[in-house]
Amino acid sequence: MYRRAIAIVLLLLCFCGSAIAQESESVVVLTHDSFAMSEAVLEAFEEYTGFTLEILRSGDAGQMVNQAILSKNNPLGDVLYGVDNTFLSRALKAGIFAPYESPKLENVAGGFLPDDTFRVTPINFGDVCLNYDISYFEEQELPLPQSLSDLTGPEYAGLLVAENPATSSPGLAFLLATIAEFGDDGESTYLDYWQALADNDLLVVDGWTDAYYGEFTVGSRGVGGRPLVVSYASSPPAEVIYGEDPEAGAVTGAIIGDNMCYRQIEYAGVLEGGTNPDGARKFIDFMLSPAFQEEMPLNMFVFPVVENIMLPEEFTAYAAIAENPASLDPARIEENREAWIQAWAAVMLR
Repeated sequence: MYRRAIAIVLLLLCFCGSAIAQESESVVVLTHDSFAMSEAVLEAFEEYTGFTLEILRSGDAGQMVNQAILSKNNPLGDVLYGVDNTFLSRALKAGIFAPYESPKLENVAGGFLPDDTFRVTPINFGDVCLNYDISYFEEQELPLPQSLSDLTGPEYAGLLVAENPATSSPGLAFLLATIAEFGDDGESTYLDYWQALADNDLLVVDGWTDAYYGEFTVGSRGVGGRPLVVSYASSPPAEVIYGEDPEAGAVTGAIIGDNMCYRQIEYAGVLEGGTNPDGARKFIDFMLSPAFQEEMPLNMFVFPVVENIMLPEEFTAYAAIAENPASLDPARIEENREAWIQAWAAVMLR
């Protein structure tokens, strides 16, 4: 309660220049199904801006972007939140965003802005990494893989479950990590790597829920048989918070070796042609406020982009940030995404 009170005070200070009485209007936020914020902070935004916030969830990030593009001439909302760097070029190419340079960007850490057009604003980031069952690896006295190549070794046969990149955001991120590491041209490419994974008894499922709660030894509570899963570097604190015995500490860990993770950055943008552009701009400012940024870790299990934000104890103790994550140019992703996925499917789903 003390942390929340501080957050509300900070939010009030953030909007002290905007708390002038105005007609109450709605701000419609088009977002993905994973969006979450507390009622207290939502109400504070509404009280100090005079706008009513409406949240329109639209499936996963890919579905959300597709809906925004299809409805660009009659936007479904005023602001879009949750387009990440794997789909960003598609959204920018479609011209769905109106430029807006938030004054709060001065507090954002370097390296998150995709360009200097200010069509989108970075809000959070997270790393897609391998998660592992700590007990399994300790009991088997098995060292953790130190590279993506290690996963093709016989000692890791039958241990990994990954998601289909055509149907899963973390699955796509992991595919991109393998392309960044092994390339898509030459004698040996990412497709050869995936063939080696398949030969090593890799299991591929449709989505993160199927992988984590269906096949991962920890998430499935013993039903699944795979002690390695493609998930997030911020998944371990969730296991601590929502586990059967939070006092027991971490039961999973994230492997964050060089080029083994793919960094996802989520952005927000003012939708071109929306009915309330002023409210959209204020909501983007709000998402860069300490109140919203401090709540994100435990609401959506992502990291804030604003500097000097106090992380919850569970994050500082159990979450991880990759020092050298894999990366690809968003324009290159947009140009090749579908071809990469189709080529992957030809190898893995035949």
